[in-house]
Amino acid sequence: MGGGLNLNHLLFLGQGALWTVGLSLIALIGGGLAGFVVAMARVSPVRAVRLLSIGYVQLIQGTPLLVILFLGYFGLSAIGLQLSPLAAAGASLTIYVAAYVGEIWRGCIEAVPRPQWEAAEGLGLSRWQRMTKVVLPQAVRIATPPTVGFMVQIIKNTSLASVVGFVELARAGQIINNSLFEPFLVYALIALIYFALCYPVSRLSRGLERRLGAGRTRPA
Repeated sequence: MGGGLNLNHLLFLGQGALWTVGLSLIALIGGGLAGFVVAMARVSPVRAVRLLSIGYVQLIQGTPLLVILFLGYFGLSAIGLQLSPLAAAGASLTIYVAAYVGEIWRGCIEAVPRPQWEAAEGLGLSRWQRMTKVVLPQAVRIATPPTVGFMVQIIKNTSLASVVGFVELARAGQIINNSLFEPFLVYALIALIYFALCYPVSRLSRGLERRLGAGRTRPA
């Protein structure tokens, strides 16, 4: 690449943006599945399971995502387990997202009014039936806006995947800038693309929050 910004550069950025979206979806789906397990473990009646899930959440939330990425790519390769940049980035983001989404969903499960739990128990429902028929349907309604809002953080955090050589939007921009030496133009364009990806998600989260009437109180 050389000269000024041209169509090939824009196509390369577009390809990077697609990988940003793809990596975000991998993190959301993988982290969502693992986060559900974490959330259920956090409200488990078994103390050992709760303590184990608390330890996982505290450990991951207290560790920078950058360090998790380094461990997933360079750390594992040092002990003979070589992952591709995509696999390392996807696994690291999944681990990271699971801890945060699990806590979000744990809070939403516990936000279901206690009388709902007690009424289901009074009907003689098993714990699994109480969760699936009474608690989780209400928790999903509460959890939808913050979960969609957290997607903005996932999209932006995918930029850290560039440290393991994965060519997403930020890395694509860095490669282009290394050939053009026009950082203001290139990074302004990258910021604009991130905004175009994140703003609709943020608006969707706000819309869902208003529609579902969750997480907001009106002043008296």
